Amino acid sequence: MIVEDLLSSTGKDLKASEIRELLKLTQDPDVISFAGGLPNPLTFPIPEVKEIIDSIIEERGKVMLQYGTTEGARSLRRVLLDRLSSKDGIRADMDNIMILSGSQQGLYLLGMIMLDPGDVIITEAPTYVGAITAFRPFRPTFVTVKMDDEGMDTHLLEETVKRLKAEGKRIKFIYSIPTFQNPAGITMSLERRKHLMEIAREHDLMVVEDNPYGDLRFSGEPVPHLKALDTDDRVLYFGTFSKILAPGFRIAFAVGNAEVMKKLVLGKQAVDLCTNSFGQHVAMEYIRRGYLDKHLPKIVEFYRRKRDIMLEAMEEHFPSEAMWTRPDGGMFLWVTLPEKINTKEMFIKAVERKVAYVHGAAFFPDGSGTNTMRINFTYPTDEQIVEGIKRLASVIKEELRS
Repeated sequence: MIVEDLLSSTGKDLKASEIRELLKLTQDPDVISFAGGLPNPLTFPIPEVKEIIDSIIEERGKVMLQYGTTEGARSLRRVLLDRLSSKDGIRADMDNIMILSGSQQGLYLLGMIMLDPGDVIITEAPTYVGAITAFRPFRPTFVTVKMDDEGMDTHLLEETVKRLKAEGKRIKFIYSIPTFQNPAGITMSLERRKHLMEIAREHDLMVVEDNPYGDLRFSGEPVPHLKALDTDDRVLYFGTFSKILAPGFRIAFAVGNAEVMKKLVLGKQAVDLCTNSFGQHVAMEYIRRGYLDKHLPKIVEFYRRKRDIMLEAMEEHFPSEAMWTRPDGGMFLWVTLPEKINTKEMFIKAVERKVAYVHGAAFFPDGSGTNTMRINFTYPTDEQIVEGIKRLASVIKEELRS
């Protein structure tokens, strides 16, 4: 049997994630890895989770261990809606929210229900590599808009939208991670957020707001989510428990237009029927008992210290030719080196020096950004951060000399 002859065109196009392949090289325990986007296990609320499970398994075990509805547990959805309303100014009804098996599933389902080959997606440059991976099987056209310290350049976005519409292109949605963006760590300013929503309203565009990191703010003033600025139900908002509870539960959620939700639910029925009931009940109790609000400040302080340690180490050891972002929250820093340096080629040399990162081209749909890299500060120990930055700095300096 020749499997290749049996594959669909989509199946033939599927390729291993370049980042996943590169990360195999970091499995050596002596390698200090800034490459992953992993929450630190020391932030997992293990005692609280154990208490929740012990206290509800007898009462709800038959429900927790059973299939659930595709939309998600009603109790969790209700608690999430109340929290989104009181904390974030996002008001929605039960028809506007569904539970997902991770935000990544939501991105894939969105591609499934929205994208035909050639449809245009507008993203920031750089953008989340997982979104590129999720959308690419549906063969869209990615159009990117550059960022600066205030996030996506919305004046350039407006010009881009007008150009694409004049060319007769179908723009399906604008995808943005406006708060502590992955990979750049940048937060979009309030002025830019308002402008983005004005553009979306004027041109009748859907906006996809991915917000995995919004609760991890270390400094600066909170900025309203795009969904909170949404007056005509055009923003599809993704949130997750992966960074504030534990990623192993794979619990996330989407909030948006009821008609979009109906289609996402149908798509999810074809993929996994329902999100795991056990994790949903734990997540609901985690919020309802007040554990989330008690635990968040501890996570924030833990990661703030790590960010500061990394920034201080970079100031001390990185060459003057390097530039990097100074995020107010999230999990990542973005480094830009002189254009002559190719960070993908440099990666092998870095691993030889026992330090790893993610090369920047992975975050650009067109493969540009070859002189950039993403580094994570949440997972390594404090000592590893300092030593890893020293090692990485020596590799960069050597590349600059050569």
